[in-house]
Amino acid sequence: MASASLQFFAFILALFGVFGDIAATLLPNWKVNADVGSNIITAITQMQGLWMDCTWYSTGMFSCSLKYSILSLPVYIQAARTTMVLSCILSAFGICITTVGMKCTKLGGDSDSKSHACFAGGVCFILAGISGLVPTSWYTREIISNFLDQTIPESSKHEPGGAVYTGFISAGFLLIAGVIFCASCFKKQQGAWIYPSNQHHFPSTEQDSNAGYNLKDYV
Repeated sequence: MASASLQFFAFILALFGVFGDIAATLLPNWKVNADVGSNIITAITQMQGLWMDCTWYSTGMFSCSLKYSILSLPVYIQAARTTMVLSCILSAFGICITTVGMKCTKLGGDSDSKSHACFAGGVCFILAGISGLVPTSWYTREIISNFLDQTIPESSKHEPGGAVYTGFISAGFLLIAGVIFCASCFKKQQGAWIYPSNQHHFPSTEQDSNAGYNLKDYV
């Protein structure tokens, strides 16, 4: 019962991780630049994401432009696009597989098949967490290095936006869920190795009885 409850808790973490991963991939606020003029009415917030750039005015106007050209983008944005989409796909596969392999579900067949499916889903969550952690770390490093660069004007410097923090938290949730699923399956397999099933074999008794029978035939 404790293992089933732990798997359910890991599944809830994985769900939060999947939703956060998808939200971080689609949100346009990976880096934010606030340009405040002499009057608060002229305040402009510029946001840049993986797929679009948006500008929000304090007057209530909001405009976005899609990034159609892939080759014109920096390398870290191209890598972030690829790895974040891969993270979303792997986490979705992990949700489907662990749904079959969890102890609290009636899918997946016998206990060994469910254990293998649960382990495979945990591996998917770990790979998804790594795929989400790498682009967010790289993107944050680029933002910080540009912010500390003295040659770049203040108007072109940005700060990490909410999508970066969402990506970090989602990657953490996926990693924790994957480790819990893999550890629960490994603990079960280890118990099976330490306490094997008791099978009764009596080879010596059978040989003695056969030997006695053969001697009677020659009497």
